[in-house]
Amino acid sequence: MAAPFFSTPFQPFVYQSPQDAMTPFQILGGEAQIVQIMLKPQEKIIAKPGSMCYMSGSIQMENFYVPENEAGIWQWVFGKSVANIVLHNTGQTDGFVGIAAPTLARILPIDLALFGGQMLCQPDAFLCSINDVKVNNTVDQRARNAITSAEGFLRQKISGQGLAFIVGGGSVVQKNLEVGEVLAVDVSSIVAVSASINVQIKYNGPMRRVVFGSKHGNIVMVSSLQGDNLVTAVVTGPGIVFIQSMPFHRLSQRIAR
Repeated sequence: MAAPFFSTPFQPFVYQSPQDAMTPFQILGGEAQIVQIMLKPQEKIIAKPGSMCYMSGSIQMENFYVPENEAGIWQWVFGKSVANIVLHNTGQTDGFVGIAAPTLARILPIDLALFGGQMLCQPDAFLCSINDVKVNNTVDQRARNAITSAEGFLRQKISGQGLAFIVGGGSVVQKNLEVGEVLAVDVSSIVAVSASINVQIKYNGPMRRVVFGSKHGNIVMVSSLQGDNLVTAVVTGPGIVFIQSMPFHRLSQRIAR
């Protein structure tokens, strides 16, 4: 589905949509990457607000709200954006946009047509998309899987038949699980899983330790203890799991210390 389109120090690709439209893109950099996307006249992409790094003069940018967002009110309550941006090439010649990862992260191109049309991601994993991609922030209805924070409460579902770009902190590992194969992962280290993967949450210790902590006796959120491996996701195949080595909350904690 992806093939080189010109020779540079960084690997270039061409995305071919189900309608046979060709969109060249290139992922630049190492630790804090940028995806550069070439847009023909009248072509457009959807991106996360604040992610645009640079664009050619023919590109027009505007905000829009996606009405099918199932948890829009909860995003607003937790201070998250409820809109995306559209980057539209209104010129008569080819243009380009550079979309940057929000932190020290890798950009992963996910062709949803190859993943059954759906991926379940960490909140804020979505960066931008080409063609038919919908982004829904949904609430996990299973109480035992709800983690006490915005990041644990919201789940991001990316669906459609287009190309979605998501971000993972640090280095990213892809694990391909066979039928019945089990993998235990620190819950904050999961970037995305395919729809066929079964995910169960496991608390590694007494609930009082998870809720109240064990270092200072203070009440803390579960998310602040994820770096202590107190919450593990047990994933069962078949399917694919993308794992990040440096979740953003872990990076921010190290900087704060």
